[in-house]
Amino acid sequence: MNLRRAGNGSYALQADRLLTGERRVLKEESFRHMLSLERKRTERSRKAFLLMLFDLGSGNSGRENQLSADIVSMLLVSTRETDLTGWYQEGAILGTLFTEFEVAEKESILRTLLERVTTVLRKNLGSEQFTKIKISFHLFPEDWNHESGQRQSNPALYPDLVQREASRKPFLLIKRAMDIVGSLGALILLSPLFLAIGAAIKLTSKGPVLFRQNRIGQHGEPFVFLKFRSMYENNDAQSHREYVKKLIAGTAEKQPANAGGEGVYKLTRDPRITLVGGFLRRTSLDELPQFINVLEGKMSLVGPRPPVPYEVEAYAFWHRRRLLEAKPGITGLWQVNGRSRLKFDDMVRLDLRYARTWSPWMDLKILLRTPAAVVLGEGAH
Repeated sequence: MNLRRAGNGSYALQADRLLTGERRVLKEESFRHMLSLERKRTERSRKAFLLMLFDLGSGNSGRENQLSADIVSMLLVSTRETDLTGWYQEGAILGTLFTEFEVAEKESILRTLLERVTTVLRKNLGSEQFTKIKISFHLFPEDWNHESGQRQSNPALYPDLVQREASRKPFLLIKRAMDIVGSLGALILLSPLFLAIGAAIKLTSKGPVLFRQNRIGQHGEPFVFLKFRSMYENNDAQSHREYVKKLIAGTAEKQPANAGGEGVYKLTRDPRITLVGGFLRRTSLDELPQFINVLEGKMSLVGPRPPVPYEVEAYAFWHRRRLLEAKPGITGLWQVNGRSRLKFDDMVRLDLRYARTWSPWMDLKILLRTPAAVVLGEGAH
């Protein structure tokens, strides 16, 4: 590894060009871009990768620059040519991507890499220098445990999403203001309808008016999702669970819709649904209590629909992105573009398109299109 003396007396890495047989250290922008690409490659290949971070501190003295140069030299010697090393945070945090290993072998590989890298660093740097470095490991894909009640995604693996969210902060504040005003206004204006629906549910079947269910929100964080109860109490969800697995796998068949036509990707002849519940579902009135979730900040007026835990368990890795890139919503591109008439993968692609191109103006357009979609009942059941 070649080093050159910079004008300010510190050391800099010859990383601007790559000579034959040499490996280079990627700059922050390039390294983070490669991290993003590696996530997408893993989603398709199902080959895991490990991000190892070396926090060197935020100083910029000549000695600290020499330390970073020494670490880089050792990393490039002790890692494979297919592994990538670069600045996760310029001048402060170095990162190495150990790519393409079997998910089933991740524990043993993690131990091996930890032992190999720390041994090389400790041997060449000495104990005093080695103790100045904070080393952390971040495995992708992550193991999601929805019973923990905590965020499941690791922010260190998504610096591009963290940066995008930071750049959108003014617009996100506008979105939150729209959510508060919209949900509070809806709860006040629709309160008589809430009372009427509640009375109809209580008079026609036993059980509570509201149905509470654990759903998975942004970043994999669980929350309690509210709907008007449309099913009989103490029902068995196995039939829905099996259909959802087939839907995600792309093997589910369309079910007949009420008005005939091409059908929908949803259980339509479900004996668990009450007479009143069927009407509430066809008109989407069962969704109204979700304005409470919006007011709480767990959901937004517009965004991807929040899934149940057993749905997420059946996801391919790339499906998880719909939970990482946007807060879940009551309505969204899926609802105004065919709803349950679309295949699951098409729904996910719409959610990802929304996350990439989102703006307050887009939210407003979707909200204005939603009443027509509800009245026409496109894809609803």
